[in-house]
Amino acid sequence: MSNDREIVVLGAGMHPWGKWGRNFVEYGVKAAQDALKDAGLAWQDIQFVAGADTIRNGYPGFVAGATFAQALGWTGARISSSYAACASGSHAIASARAQILAGLCDVALVVGADAAPKGFFAPVGGDRPDDPDWVRFHLLGATNPAYFGMYARRRIDLYGASVEDFAKVKVKNARNGLANPNARYRKAFTAEDVAASPIVCDPLRLMDICATSDGAAAVVLCSKEFAARHTTDPVRISAVSTVTPTFPSALIELPDIATDSSAAVAPQELSFRASLAHAAYEEAGIGPEDLSLAEVYDLSTALELDWIEDLGICARGEAEKLLRDGATEIGGRIPVNASGGLASFGEAVPAQAIAQVCELTWQLRGEAGDRQVAGARVGITANQGLFGHGSSIVVTR
Repeated sequence: MSNDREIVVLGAGMHPWGKWGRNFVEYGVKAAQDALKDAGLAWQDIQFVAGADTIRNGYPGFVAGATFAQALGWTGARISSSYAACASGSHAIASARAQILAGLCDVALVVGADAAPKGFFAPVGGDRPDDPDWVRFHLLGATNPAYFGMYARRRIDLYGASVEDFAKVKVKNARNGLANPNARYRKAFTAEDVAASPIVCDPLRLMDICATSDGAAAVVLCSKEFAARHTTDPVRISAVSTVTPTFPSALIELPDIATDSSAAVAPQELSFRASLAHAAYEEAGIGPEDLSLAEVYDLSTALELDWIEDLGICARGEAEKLLRDGATEIGGRIPVNASGGLASFGEAVPAQAIAQVCELTWQLRGEAGDRQVAGARVGITANQGLFGHGSSIVVTR
């Protein structure tokens, strides 16, 4: 399982998720320093810096690559800054990977950090009636949880999912998060706890929906030749998929409030989210049967079940059975969100996709402690931003 487009994850680091009330740069610098230490490199060794942007922290957030480079000390390194909403971290990884594969650098640092507001995300300021994100907030009052609720209702209607199934996802991920020192919520919850939490968007309750958080994640990426001087058992990135939807997109995707018409053109077999994973599998030369574990984007408990099917781990409508059988538990056939997922971390938008790669790196090295997936060799991530952005990354050892 090797291809000419592989690069190596030489180091991984995070700032613990929480509500710390400090500047996002501080979080990013801590994660970067930990990743550099993990890689056995000095900051001066880095030739390229890829920042994942945050739109809630002023101009420094819009130019995150330069912001982190300045905070760590100007060295003349090349930089980039990427924004793709919740997929920003993976797009920063893609930027760094392209530089390495093009031979423009040997080693790169990728950093994402955020200081998020309390409560659910609000619309970006200003009047922009031609902006779908502005329209959904101001015309419909459709916050992110409104979409999560619709997706959950769809699972109930199509596949017979139950609110008890959704609660099982929360209970599982909270249990995994107990063993993760970087998780914001390190507390066990029961199905009764979930059922007792307030309804937010029917059928989802407060504990079905992830919080917003402060946090950061960073990885040091390098060429295989550079890695050979530092490790004999590298963890590799074997695929980075950031494909767009294909026309017609027949499922509502946040922030849209309608689908494309399929009156004249039939929808593709693969949905947008499924196509992200399909492209990653194709590039890595693997299939879902090769996976040891998956880190998926559980903005809500019900969405985790959608992603399991989008990744091809099971057929449509069968994710609930996997969950009920314990297959997605650590120790099960295909552990999902061994890190604790967003249920335990909350959203720190530009760091999320990078954090997923950190978790897979530690898992494949056998360094995940009490949440270790035994014998992990191949992992996949799944993540979705706005406006056709998303990602799936395959990590192998």
